[in-house]
Amino acid sequence: MARTARSLHARKKRRKVLEQAKGYRGTKHTSYKRAKEQVWKSGVYAYEGRKQRKRDFRSLWIQRINAGVREHGLSYSRFVHGLRLAEIDLDRKVLADLAATEPEAFAAIVAQVKNALNGDPVERRIQIEWQRPEVQPPAKKPKKSRPRKAASEPAGEQEATEAAERRAEELDVDVESVEATGAEGQVVVDDVEQAAEEEGKVHATEAAERKAKELGVDLGGVEGTGKDGRITVGDVDKAAKAQASDG
Repeated sequence: MARTARSLHARKKRRKVLEQAKGYRGTKHTSYKRAKEQVWKSGVYAYEGRKQRKRDFRSLWIQRINAGVREHGLSYSRFVHGLRLAEIDLDRKVLADLAATEPEAFAAIVAQVKNALNGDPVERRIQIEWQRPEVQPPAKKPKKSRPRKAASEPAGEQEATEAAERRAEELDVDVESVEATGAEGQVVVDDVEQAAEEEGKVHATEAAERKAKELGVDLGGVEGTGKDGRITVGDVDKAAKAQASDG
């Protein structure tokens, strides 16, 4: 019986393994036996790493959702239970992204979850008022660097981010009088809120302000329990219940 030659396939198999082991230290990238062992171990480590990466992202999504629902006076477990009652089929990745980037859409979902928990009818279609901001092309700046103004010079017009300007309009704060701490001397949202606190104005989250308008609650008499004394949606609900019981 004639002997079957398989040298072509054997060399092809070895070249494939050695190509995968390219860059390994020592004889692990030259010796086929050691390269084969290391490639197999690397595959095992990669599998475990992918599993751990999934766990890390799941934990991150849960933390973002939990932080979002806490502002509306719910816990994560109650929120997940309400999602099932409301039959809202959104996974954690989508909910976490909405909580971080689209607070208005996330607040609308939380409202439907509260309706499901309280036994109220759930709306299948959620309408969100959103206006696209007008984007203007940035003005061309000269390449030459301008010298910074001295501290003794009077302050002129300050540049502020769009979010800081919107926040200043909400809190009725003059942007020109705010001390800028952002990059390139720009006024950021934290600067506006800090100025509002110094002027003795109410410091509340945007969701809390919307909730206060809906329930007719005066934020001046609401005690904030959020971060840095901020007024949250839960504080507004608590104040509304207290007003109803007094009335």
